Amino acid sequence: MDLPIFHLDFLNNRMLIAIIAVTHVLINHAMAVGGIPLVAYLERRGMLDPDRGWDALAFRILTVFFVTTTTLGALTGVGIWFSAGLVNPIAIGSLLRVFFWTWFTEWLVFVTEVALILLYYLTWKRWRGPRKRAHVKLGFGLALASWATMALIVSILSFMMDPGSWHGDRTLFSGMFNPLYLPQLAFRTPLAMVMAGAAGLIITRASTRQDLALRHAATRAIGRWMLAWLPFTVAGGIWYAQGVPEGMRALLPVAMVTQNLTQWAGMATTAMWAAAGMIAAVALWAAVRPAGLRRWAVVLPALATIALIGTFERVREFVRKPYAIAGYLYSNGLRPDDYPLLQRDGLLATATYAQVRELTPDNQVDAGREVFMLACTRCHTVDGINGVRVALSRLYAGQRWDPAVIDRYLGVMHQARSFMPPFPGSLAERKALATYLAWLQAHPESLEGAQVSGVPTLPRPITASSARPL
Repeated sequence: MDLPIFHLDFLNNRMLIAIIAVTHVLINHAMAVGGIPLVAYLERRGMLDPDRGWDALAFRILTVFFVTTTTLGALTGVGIWFSAGLVNPIAIGSLLRVFFWTWFTEWLVFVTEVALILLYYLTWKRWRGPRKRAHVKLGFGLALASWATMALIVSILSFMMDPGSWHGDRTLFSGMFNPLYLPQLAFRTPLAMVMAGAAGLIITRASTRQDLALRHAATRAIGRWMLAWLPFTVAGGIWYAQGVPEGMRALLPVAMVTQNLTQWAGMATTAMWAAAGMIAAVALWAAVRPAGLRRWAVVLPALATIALIGTFERVREFVRKPYAIAGYLYSNGLRPDDYPLLQRDGLLATATYAQVRELTPDNQVDAGREVFMLACTRCHTVDGINGVRVALSRLYAGQRWDPAVIDRYLGVMHQARSFMPPFPGSLAERKALATYLAWLQAHPESLEGAQVSGVPTLPRPITASSARPL
């Protein structure tokens, strides 16, 4: 508890990260990891058949991918670091300590990737004739660098779900090659290729209006590309799903459709399979009868892959709850090993930046608000997304919860909802938090969580200037 708390009440801290991260994954997978191999494949077709316009089409697709990845892709990549560092700096700090050399290597590979994509794009029209073969090889080299960047990051993402033997030996090797690393990599890699094909179909359709022969040939080639990777995507997905720990699988219904819609989880799963089937159907249509492929059908695989990767990322993030790093760090930024100390001495006494230090009969609401900021706001808001005021009212059909009832519930909430961490503070702080939550119900007209010029008015943000360091 030695860092200030950042809280975005109207949006929710997790939603902030999710918007940035999912956008980045969509761009990175479709236009870098899968997109560059697709472009290199089409460029090679152009080298073998230079009179049919393949080279010009491949360059148009590359232009879209290049501009998007070097602008929005780069911004969201930095945004992930910025937002995650704000919301849960302890988690990022812990991962940096474990994976320092992995991230160091990834940064070197990323710099290499940036240099290669600039060289690849800027020399496209210059390396002609005998040098064209070298340019194609450069494209496949860039594709390998793009994949290596993802492969290194996936080891960290899978570690957060299941560190495996790292809990015992604490080595980088066991952390990287955790039980879910290869299954998740085997799923993401072919999925990225399919996503690239979906984007390529749209760009091909939009940029070949005057050359129907090229459109049909390229549509057929991209359709076959997608069909070639789809079986590996399904196989990788099954391997990955079977490797997810049993306790996490129990959270799949909530992860798929949220807690309030778990009765629709089965239908949501069916919809995901239907989306995969639709991608296969359109890819087969493109490969067999490209001339008959309708404009509306071209868009469907892209929409389906967005739904699939978005759902995958949500499920991956949620099922590891109540942990940010499974078995090591709770989603509230506190380690299970620290709980005995925090429960004995209290959150407020051990927090470096806190506006309330001691509990008194007169400051129960203020102290409870402070405990809420420290223990709850990485997942909850007051009135925004996943807001506690609405949740409490909904649970009892609009009736107010008695503070004593809330206090008892806070003591067993981890058993009632296993995706919530146990309450980390002292019994007196738990009672203060219950008092504050009851106060929220009694004051629906309050400005808790309201936005004034983009800054939450209450709960008050904790800042270095307004707090007393320990």
